[in-house]
Amino acid sequence: MSDKKADLAGPGIGTYEDVEAGLPKDYKPLLNPKDTQKAIALVKRTIEDGLCRELNLIRVECPLILERDCGMNDYLDRDGSRTPVDFQCGLGLPAKIDAQVVQAATKWKRWALKQFGLELGEGLYTDMRAVRKDYFLDHDHSSYVDQWDWERVMKFEDRNLDFLKEIVGKIWKVLIEARKAAVAEFPALSGRYAEPPDELVFLHAEEILAMYPDLPRKQRETAIIQKYPAIFIIGIGHTLEDGYPHEMRAADYDDWTTPTIVKDGKQMHGLNGDILVWNDVTHRRHELTSMGIRVTKETLVEQLKITGQEHFLEMPYHKMIMNDEIPLSVGGGLGQSRIYGWLLNKAALGECSVTVWPQQLHDICEKHNIHLLR
Repeated sequence: MSDKKADLAGPGIGTYEDVEAGLPKDYKPLLNPKDTQKAIALVKRTIEDGLCRELNLIRVECPLILERDCGMNDYLDRDGSRTPVDFQCGLGLPAKIDAQVVQAATKWKRWALKQFGLELGEGLYTDMRAVRKDYFLDHDHSSYVDQWDWERVMKFEDRNLDFLKEIVGKIWKVLIEARKAAVAEFPALSGRYAEPPDELVFLHAEEILAMYPDLPRKQRETAIIQKYPAIFIIGIGHTLEDGYPHEMRAADYDDWTTPTIVKDGKQMHGLNGDILVWNDVTHRRHELTSMGIRVTKETLVEQLKITGQEHFLEMPYHKMIMNDEIPLSVGGGLGQSRIYGWLLNKAALGECSVTVWPQQLHDICEKHNIHLLR
């Protein structure tokens, strides 16, 4: 059980010996660095156009910096282990502004729906850039985050799993279109690795736990994703049958407490989830996106009570939810570089993302014919 508890807060701390042991032994990039950049541009255009078409979105600008006390920054795993970069700005002001670098635009987007005057069924997406300084830097995790953050206005009557699955299915359709576009333009991508399936499998976190009751979360995910190479795990954040959530989630954006389905006598909860895929290059599971139907003022209070964070209700963002000043919505974030790497059959995030990597990771990757961008 201690392994289960240690496995709740997203990416953990590893060792570079483990990283090296997990890298592919016979890796050969299917595209050179120049063609990789061309393919990334193609995939980016295809996904952005597809999201706009399928979800009725427009592109907007989003912040890199927020005021510290606005309540809009993302605290990710809710346990305080991943804190934002804090600094002061405003030379010449009587009192400088206390600011933070964004960790994700999850909460800002919901407010932005109102700022940009978006109506029912309309939404937005943005090229979000963020810094998450408290990550172990390996071939799959970086302190620099590039993400398509999106949000769409919805009606109360659609706060159910059928609506969530419909939205998830549209996103998956866009990702498959991007893969096919990349293969058509760059035939070298075809043939060596398995193609992603056209359809996702939907499973609740309780169902996966029932299949693998003794395994910690990451091992459960690895086991199920080898059976179903593309899945959407429903209900992440609520306590499961074994007394632990599948993974911790912040209390003030996704709704993970609403009862949804009853199966085998068990009440299951949550209107959110993650798309996970099997990476045929690295032989690992990869999370591509987290998303969900957002909290109402009632579920916000309930979830903040569960997490002991009721003081958040005094923050401006949370007051807007409580006062019905921002719309009900559904939204999520798709990791750009991780999706590029998966669609283009790359072995490491750093083949698509330019950021800071430790020298030991550069050295390890070079031994495996993996060249991290500098």
